[in-house]
Amino acid sequence: MRFFATCAKGTEGALRRELSALRLPAVRGDRGGVSFEGALEAGMRACLHARTAMRVLLELARFPAPDAAALYEGARAVTWQDWLDVRTTLAVEATVSSTTITHSGFAALKVKDAVVDVLRDRLGARPDVDPKDPDVRIVLHLARDEATLSLDLAGAPLHRRGYRAVTTEAPLKETLAAAVLLLGGVDPALPFADPMAGSGTLAIEHALRARRIAPGLDRAFGFQRWPSYRGGPQSAWDRMKAAARAEILPRAPAPIVARDGHPKAVQALRLNAAAAGVEADLEIAQADARDLQPSADAGAIVTNPPYGERLGGGAEGASAAEARVAGKKLQGFYRGLAEMLERHHGWTAVVLSGNPLLERAIPLRPAVDHRLWNGPLEVHLLKYELP
Repeated sequence: MRFFATCAKGTEGALRRELSALRLPAVRGDRGGVSFEGALEAGMRACLHARTAMRVLLELARFPAPDAAALYEGARAVTWQDWLDVRTTLAVEATVSSTTITHSGFAALKVKDAVVDVLRDRLGARPDVDPKDPDVRIVLHLARDEATLSLDLAGAPLHRRGYRAVTTEAPLKETLAAAVLLLGGVDPALPFADPMAGSGTLAIEHALRARRIAPGLDRAFGFQRWPSYRGGPQSAWDRMKAAARAEILPRAPAPIVARDGHPKAVQALRLNAAAAGVEADLEIAQADARDLQPSADAGAIVTNPPYGERLGGGAEGASAAEARVAGKKLQGFYRGLAEMLERHHGWTAVVLSGNPLLERAIPLRPAVDHRLWNGPLEVHLLKYELP
């Protein structure tokens, strides 16, 4: 079987290294994700262990689709009865970039028609469509008049780990936080600090990795609702989860400090850490990020500083005078962060920067400058070796 694990733009390298470390066959990086091969268990393994993947898709068919008739016929040629029965609910999701088919909803409808027609012909009845919570989610990708049909093993996106009890303003997705840690080369065996932790995503993802807790261990997946799951796949899944639980360390091997200056953020951080089962591994406090002091001779500061909006630097509709005041305030804040980093001799700093003012405030050349996207915003992962 051929699989494609999707990920956020710029994190393909991190995902490729993850899937290679899982010893999945034929791992190859591509734009927007990583392909690999194997039995169904390979896709299930990726769902359980991959920290940076957004979805894991099982490819069923690839065929030319220059028009709607070809799309329908190609979809109809798939043996859908191997994956669905008449009691299975389904939904079709489509992304299109075609010269003749330009509406994703229309493309999804043609595939849905083909699927239900096949099942009605082979099984005597048609299944129901449930766009919100289907048992089987079918994914169509149509580009340059070639269609790819896949099944989504995960169901809900993989960044939904299940521990986000409370959110703060503009939180990082869990998968992006995991990618920041991997791309930044953060060692889970060394002390860790996030002085602007917000709702705690970076610190929690670090704690999960440090304790070897598989990110998919305590959530449900789409493939568990497939008719074919009972029997072989279910037994394999139970064995995978048991093996993953046996790998968990009782405590994180080094201190993990998570601080924020806002009381609501600290409250959210505590609740989320408790939901993730790592609250005991985190040293949580309300404090100004600029006051952080080194707690050891070496470690990693990993943080996502405000880009300007929360400090007033990018307030919509602000006057020129207000913008100047906000800009000076932001520059002062960034200078304070730079001074805090300078105190941490021998540490590594991994900073997700969404404002060039931050890079100018840090009087060091980054060892790594990696472009990422936090939602629609282009940001830079900057890694500094602090002398």
